[in-house]
Amino acid sequence: MKTFIILIMLYLSTGLYAEIIKLAEPAFDSEVSIEQAILQRRSVRSYAEERLTLKEVSQILWSAQGITEKNRGFRAAPSAGAIFPLETYIAAGNVEGLEEAVYKYDPKTHSLQKVLDGDVIEKLSGQGSMKTCAFALVITGVYERMEPRYRDRTQRYVHMEAGHAAQNVHLQVISLDLGTVLIGAFIDGQVKQLLNLPENEHPLYIMPIGRMKR
Repeated sequence: MKTFIILIMLYLSTGLYAEIIKLAEPAFDSEVSIEQAILQRRSVRSYAEERLTLKEVSQILWSAQGITEKNRGFRAAPSAGAIFPLETYIAAGNVEGLEEAVYKYDPKTHSLQKVLDGDVIEKLSGQGSMKTCAFALVITGVYERMEPRYRDRTQRYVHMEAGHAAQNVHLQVISLDLGTVLIGAFIDGQVKQLLNLPENEHPLYIMPIGRMKR
């Protein structure tokens, strides 16, 4: 299936235009079994400097937070009370059809919205794995969504959910013959500033993703 990019220019109240990129429908099967993906899962910190396709990005984003049951809005990763406190961003550097910029993923429409121009990948973390990745996926949490219902268990549940989503991504990446690693060593305030995150969103995971070296 070809990847079709639909650019929709929305005039925001700020007087700025937002670029919306409609992603290709995800695939629901592959030649790699879940058992094979678990067996082959490894932390990969060095990548070939090769461009990834937008279809590959689409599949990875779906595995993280994509809608898997439209009627009730359930997603690929479980969420306490189906509240879904996570948000997902990508910092694109070497992806076919995407400018070097920061994009936010919208699960309901399976699309990306550009939120910031420019390549910020190397600045996200001081780790060397960021230098050659095609893009970095960032998972953030909004604690206040869960606080009214779960109170003192809010942080625990948000962090558990981030782990579910990140593991989904890791296994999906393996099935696509790509590599990634989970990064938690970053300065929260710096990441929030680089991605221009809202005040109530807190970065939880950074995952550089790229094609593995042969």
